Amino acid sequence: METKTVQSDKSIGFAALFGVLTLVGAGLMVAGPDQLTKALGFMVAIIAASLAVCGAHLFQ
Repeated sequence: METKTVQSDKSIGFAALFGVLTLVGAGLMVAGPDQLTKALGFMVAIIAASLAVCGAHLFQ
C-alpha cells in the first residue's frame, strides 16, 4: 500500500512546451515557401508531438 504520493506539474509543462513547438512545426508545414521547408515543418511537428505525449506520461 502506497502512503506517499508526489505530485508534479512537469507533465503539464512538457506538454505545453512541446505543444507550442508542434504548432510552430504545423505553421511551417502550411506556410512554408518550398517543399523542403514544409518537410522540415512536418518533421518538427511530429517529433514535438511525440515528445509532448512521452513527457506527459513520463512525469505523471
